[in-house]
Amino acid sequence: DVLPSPDGPAPSVSITEIRQYLRAQDIPFHDGYSCLHTPSLFTGDRGDQPLSANAPFTLFIDKTTGSFLCTATLAEGTWQDFQANVELRYRGITPIPPASSEEMEEEMRQAREDARCIWERALPLWELLDEKETKETKALFGISMVTDATLKRFGVRYLRAARSLVFPWFSPQDATLKGLKLVRVEKKGGTITYVEETLPRFDSYRNLFGLPLIGRRDTELVLTGWELDALALHQAAGVASLALPRGASCLPPTLLPYLEQFKRITLWLGEDLRSWEAAKLFARKLSLKRCSLVRPGNLQPRPLEALNQGLNVTKILRSALLASHKSIVSFRQLREEVFGELVNTEQVSGVKWARFPELNKLLKGHRRGELTIFTGPTGSGKTTFISEYALDLCMQGVCTLWGSFEINNVRLAKIMLTQFAGRRLEDQLELYDEWADRFEELPLYFMTFHGQQNIKTVIDTMQHAVYMYDITHVVVDNLQFMMGHEHLSVDR
Repeated sequence: DVLPSPDGPAPSVSITEIRQYLRAQDIPFHDGYSCLHTPSLFTGDRGDQPLSANAPFTLFIDKTTGSFLCTATLAEGTWQDFQANVELRYRGITPIPPASSEEMEEEMRQAREDARCIWERALPLWELLDEKETKETKALFGISMVTDATLKRFGVRYLRAARSLVFPWFSPQDATLKGLKLVRVEKKGGTITYVEETLPRFDSYRNLFGLPLIGRRDTELVLTGWELDALALHQAAGVASLALPRGASCLPPTLLPYLEQFKRITLWLGEDLRSWEAAKLFARKLSLKRCSLVRPGNLQPRPLEALNQGLNVTKILRSALLASHKSIVSFRQLREEVFGELVNTEQVSGVKWARFPELNKLLKGHRRGELTIFTGPTGSGKTTFISEYALDLCMQGVCTLWGSFEINNVRLAKIMLTQFAGRRLEDQLELYDEWADRFEELPLYFMTFHGQQNIKTVIDTMQHAVYMYDITHVVVDNLQFMMGHEHLSVDR
């Protein structure tokens, strides 16, 4: 995915400007947690009638970016699209939801069709041929304690041919099937890993799993990082629970409108330190004052594990820590976090590189908030090494943003794809699409700058990326190009 190009980035807009514009246009609005709520431009009255304050407030405007989503029609777009539609309305013309490209529309249509075929072939887990197969399948996925009633409620199915659990994505608008997530188990030695595949592709898959089961009056929610955790929470504590589409790696801003109705959100994303860091990051997006976080630990594993161990899930939820700390805290408030750091010394040292054991000895791992500078003469392999080093983390789910000021993105992507595939693709072009598809799934983004740049523009683009894609690793290659050559003697 490419961020807006430096020639014409979408102009940023402040929350004050949004409020002033809405008042000037006589558009009624409520102030929500992450969004402003207004009546939709795309439903109800047409033409030059002012929007009624009695109409349902189904259009949500993101306070940080100005992007909007109408939950009634699923129309979405930028702040500029919203303004254009307001102008159309006042001229008596029916507003038109911003269209995505034909190519994207076709891709989504195809994904829906593929999902429908798989869904029809998949069986409800409790309807497998015999009880033995059902038991073995449940044991394989670690869900022996999850009841058939829970599986039925969430509509989980099983695809025999792929030995995968199938989780549906139903449209919140009309309950049609929009996509699927397939999860299978791989055993390597003694370790079990879960392999996920989505239709449509990961970047277009925005399913808040469990959303159709949420009632309008629900005001409390537990947000998890995994579909099976949402099942476990509902069964063990009877709470409204949703699973994020990409686990603890990101919370796409387009999902925020669906979370506006909740006065209290508890984030229980997983059992490791990365999930804890992600929960703190997401709480800032969701508004700290309504969020609580479940601290990972031996007695507080992920929800499915807690159910399997017979732990009191309701008690764990009650012990969640408030996300909004005051400006001054006592050690009493910090003691649990300090204990967590001592227990998880391995994880505190960061995400380890899989390919660079020697680097792990030096840096311990990649940690947020740290700056690492690599130096060396021209042609010594800095870019080649750093692309491999960043790719290593990216493959472990660390959302990465590249700012390559020295070589263009096409060349950089070619280097990284070659490193990812571990082979010379120019000699095996028939394999290109297979590897490109896998590479596309990585949480990797490129800035489109080249050569000397205005520092403020670069920083603004980075901040935008951090909010939109939950970036936790930024690579700048290299500082000299970013600063320009004429001021090298000045300390910048």
